[in-house]
Amino acid sequence: MAGIQTILVIDSGLGGLTVLREVVKARPDARYVYVADDAFFPYGHHDEDEIVARVVPLVGDLIARHAPDLIVIACNTMSVSVLAPLRATYSVPFVGTVPAIKPACAASTTKRVSVLGTRATVKREYTQGLIRDHAQACTVTLVGAANLASLAEDALRGKPISDADIFGEIAPCFVPATEAHGRTDAVVLACTHYPLLLNRLIALAPWPVAWIDPAPAIARRVVDLLGPDSNDVHDYPPEMIFTSGRTHALADVLAPFFGGRVPA
Repeated sequence: MAGIQTILVIDSGLGGLTVLREVVKARPDARYVYVADDAFFPYGHHDEDEIVARVVPLVGDLIARHAPDLIVIACNTMSVSVLAPLRATYSVPFVGTVPAIKPACAASTTKRVSVLGTRATVKREYTQGLIRDHAQACTVTLVGAANLASLAEDALRGKPISDADIFGEIAPCFVPATEAHGRTDAVVLACTHYPLLLNRLIALAPWPVAWIDPAPAIARRVVDLLGPDSNDVHDYPPEMIFTSGRTHALADVLAPFFGGRVPA
């Protein structure tokens, strides 16, 4: 396996699969380890100190076991809480997932943008800093969704979830027009779970908006750091780890996120 690069992707649960999917498209030749920290899910219910205390040693253990060439933190709440401590502690390069406020505001015509994330993500100082630095002339509405990540996981597992439950989580994103401002025209998906529900979000939106998913930009950053696809043909089975110790039973559902390969 000399020369094969290992990319470790970690999330609080299954939401990071939406990031993994784009990274695998960009680097299909790499070996992948996906870690779902479901023993601590949902991260949005924990404060920053708790997340730092949880994630820094967990990542150290994963580095020791898997020797990754790069780690993708495929979770907004984890990234805005613990990226700096991770980079200060370990020499492995990290790519984080943070709310895509800059591109959303740059693209907005009405200059009214909403950020849909967990309650933890929207209240973090990191997120406030992104708004100060990149909102430009936009008015940014922060929406902390209490249950949308859990609903997304349920949907991926095939459980029925109601339109009413989803709409109740996203409704505050849609701010109508006033004399001073147009209505919301862009919603930042500031949790990697939410793109799992993208078709439902589009269908339930009171009016069309741009849904901003950071996953393609994360994949581009991985290529910037590790280089492009080597075009070598490998078929190393990806590994999927749940910190709770449970086994995954969704092989057919998960395989498309791993480029068609079934995770071990």
